Amino acid sequence: MLHGRMVARFTLVELTTAQQEIKKSRFIAAAGPVADEATAKDFVAAHSDPAANHNCWAWRFGQSYRFNDNGEPSGTAGKPILAAIDGQGLDGVAVVVTRWFGGVLLGSGGLMRAYGGTAALSLRAAEKVALVESISATIACGFGDLTLVQARLGAFPGVQVRDQAFTDTGAVLSVSAPKAKADGVARLVTDLTSGRAIIRWDE
Repeated sequence: MLHGRMVARFTLVELTTAQQEIKKSRFIAAAGPVADEATAKDFVAAHSDPAANHNCWAWRFGQSYRFNDNGEPSGTAGKPILAAIDGQGLDGVAVVVTRWFGGVLLGSGGLMRAYGGTAALSLRAAEKVALVESISATIACGFGDLTLVQARLGAFPGVQVRDQAFTDTGAVLSVSAPKAKADGVARLVTDLTSGRAIIRWDE
């Protein structure tokens, strides 16, 4: 009923690194959780080595993403790093892959495999935690139903009552719930109040 199928997404618990040497070039990946664009930029700055030849990076946060080839041929570094993030269903994650050039050219296919592969190595080794997508709603209910609705919502896993505003006839509750549980919350409220409560989901 609500917004189609849920795909579980994960983020990282903490910073993780991986390295490999490919044809004398050394590649080191640093991957970590980021909360927004600003922390992603800070992460990239903190994990770039000015002494290295290239610090290529990518990050994803929800629908927002950025990547940078940092002087490598276009499409050979940042994009494969982003593909490694997306390939593992990760969100709220930044990865920096630093390269020290060893004198042997890898070619564009070799570069893509090296950057994407080193990023994937660090991400595979990382401890992950599920991101729960939540959805907000307002529930208007009468005084007669209010205590019961508050108690049952409070006991519903993952549901938070963020705010309540009283009206002449009852109260309007602002709640958030895991998106996957939205139908269950709606059914609970409707059943408890015999359909008297009005529930509106924010898109």
